Amino acid sequence: MKHLNNLFGAGALIFALFLSTFSQAQINQPRGSQQATVSQRVGTSDVSITYARPSVNGRDIYGNVVPYGMNNLGFGTSTAAPWRAGANENTTISFSHDAKVEGKDIKAGTYGLFIEVKEGDQATLILSNDTDAWGSFFYDPSHDALRADITTKTVPSRELLTYEFNTVNPTSTVVSLVWGTREFPFTIEFDVTEIVLNEFREKSKGQLGFNRQNWEQAANFALNNGGDLNEALGWIDGAIAGNFYSQQTFNNLAIKGQILNKLGRTAEYVAVMDEASSTANANQLNVLGYQMLGAKDYDRALTYFKKAAELDPTNPNVYDSLGECYKTMGDKKNAIKNLRKSLSMNPPANVKANSEKLLKEMGESI
Repeated sequence: MKHLNNLFGAGALIFALFLSTFSQAQINQPRGSQQATVSQRVGTSDVSITYARPSVNGRDIYGNVVPYGMNNLGFGTSTAAPWRAGANENTTISFSHDAKVEGKDIKAGTYGLFIEVKEGDQATLILSNDTDAWGSFFYDPSHDALRADITTKTVPSRELLTYEFNTVNPTSTVVSLVWGTREFPFTIEFDVTEIVLNEFREKSKGQLGFNRQNWEQAANFALNNGGDLNEALGWIDGAIAGNFYSQQTFNNLAIKGQILNKLGRTAEYVAVMDEASSTANANQLNVLGYQMLGAKDYDRALTYFKKAAELDPTNPNVYDSLGECYKTMGDKKNAIKNLRKSLSMNPPANVKANSEKLLKEMGESI
């Protein structure tokens, strides 16, 4: 009798599938498990998941509606199928660029998303090259693109099956499937720096390469995001003097100086900073001064801060910076003089707060 019930169940499923397919071919009707797509950008890359959202509807989900392990579903060609991780057609996940899923490489593209659910808190995430199957009735393990073991969590019951991006960092995101009282999280990572710089490398051969600001931006991005510093130096040299559209400016000289400093080419660094200071305004000199303070080149920092005060003598910020430089150098008298001058000029709140803090650190009353 049990065997007969299974046959009737499989027959009913086949009939329902054919009826559904036939009906949808005639008219687009609403489904019980509505379709949804959720997307997230990480750096300049996109992840999107398309899935159908069944309800719990009072059912016992795990070990029942979603059986544990790999199963013969009684229809199709698969005799050991995982969960489709949704309803209706199999869930799909798309990556705009090459990525890592749970630390494993995956190429850009679209994949079927399946999960082998296990008892306890373990599961296996499966990404398949099959993207247009109905559920997992035709699942073929030889078409797997990636398998990764994941740890699940027990959570407050969620009625509708949901995919969500609860954690988003500069280079990664955590995707979670949540349904019933179980959450299935997995991490996706992108090599954001390499993706951004590869795009520049390709596009710089076209119109993008005729704009010096694009070379400056690429060099600055590489400088601040772990790119190849020697390559970045070549790019900034191109922006400064490499082609017809190049032009030497404070900004590109400052970028070049920082690259040289990071490469340990200190003498070249300070020479470029001196060159940049010759065309800098007061605010730019202020920036250079703090860079020199950071490099412990106090004499050069003092020179830049003094020049800023000469260029903009009514700006309280230049005296605050000059006072800070003197304090760092151990010249208390000149530090107090310049900090009090800054305070006498009705400075903005942030400048006032810094001057007062520095004076207090030297034991001065406000």
